[in-house]
Amino acid sequence: QVQLVESGGGSVQAGGTLRLSCAASAYTYSRRWLAWFRQAPGKEREGVAATASDGSTRYQESVKGRFTISKDDNKNTVALQINSLKPEDTAMYYCAAPLGWIPLSRSLVEHEYKYWGQGTQVIVSS
Repeated sequence: QVQLVESGGGSVQAGGTLRLSCAASAYTYSRRWLAWFRQAPGKEREGVAATASDGSTRYQESVKGRFTISKDDNKNTVALQINSLKPEDTAMYYCAAPLGWIPLSRSLVEHEYKYWGQGTQVIVSS
């Protein structure tokens, strides 16, 4: 059973930095993706960043330059570094993994992902 556990969320002021982490267990990362999604209150869940085992990455346009996704293959973890936090970044952040291979073009599409963590809350105050 694949398990994804997120950590690192918190309450910060605008302009601050957070580093989220996702630990994946029982998941074969080879040729597959791990991604970060977020869901703000009253909004749909959206993909913000994804990384594949070959080093490919993809970012939502609105977070490019502020979000950085990285992986540690030895620890089977994926991190999301968020710089220059904005109030609109306030959301529950989820780690997700697909059942199998998905193309780069669909790496931020929610329904391509089967496994989800419980989420970690990020609150940014102005």
